Amino acid sequence: MSLYDHLKTRCADDWNAYIQHDFVRHLGQGTLPRECFQHYLKQDYLFLIQFSRAWGLAVFKSEDLTSMRYAQSGLNAMLDTEIGLHVDYCRDWGISEAQLQALPEASATVAYTRYVLDAGFAGDLLDLHVALAPCIIGYAEIANWLAAQPDTVREDSPYAPWIDMYLSDEYQQAANTERELLDTLGQNLPPARLEALSKRFRTATRMEASFWQMGLDLAD
Repeated sequence: MSLYDHLKTRCADDWNAYIQHDFVRHLGQGTLPRECFQHYLKQDYLFLIQFSRAWGLAVFKSEDLTSMRYAQSGLNAMLDTEIGLHVDYCRDWGISEAQLQALPEASATVAYTRYVLDAGFAGDLLDLHVALAPCIIGYAEIANWLAAQPDTVREDSPYAPWIDMYLSDEYQQAANTERELLDTLGQNLPPARLEALSKRFRTATRMEASFWQMGLDLAD
């Protein structure tokens, strides 16, 4: 069993609660209240900024050029492309860049992003990627899960572009690359190390579910 499959299996209930969260279900059905999605988008902007810092930390934690270049490509993609695309997408939802820059971080945003950074500072590169994986790989799996549901609305839904973005070949390949990296970094691990990584992965997964719940609750 690959490391990623092992981690996911060890926290199957938490993983399913994240992948199939009510926020995700309503988004797929086109019934998610507009203000909930807007709140999520605003906090996701702040999340992306901290996510960029995590990629920078991955460069520092890398011990070979291949790993450093992979982390650098992630950082460059965030700073040069992803954040700008997110700002444009938020604008389509009536949220200006000035509003995004003035936002305070919600408690769920602080808890999740700082947990990821702490995982990287306290551990090694594998610890950091295990904490990042529920986001990077999870969003690809969420899109696939939504695409397989008979009640998912793919036409005439304001959320269809979001689903399509994570279903795209580009994003699915990025998730596959992250999955392969986990398996490369996680070869021949002793049982105690696997247990520690499983706990880290479970916590990050629970943080992801809390991020969805923040959107539903419009929580600060």
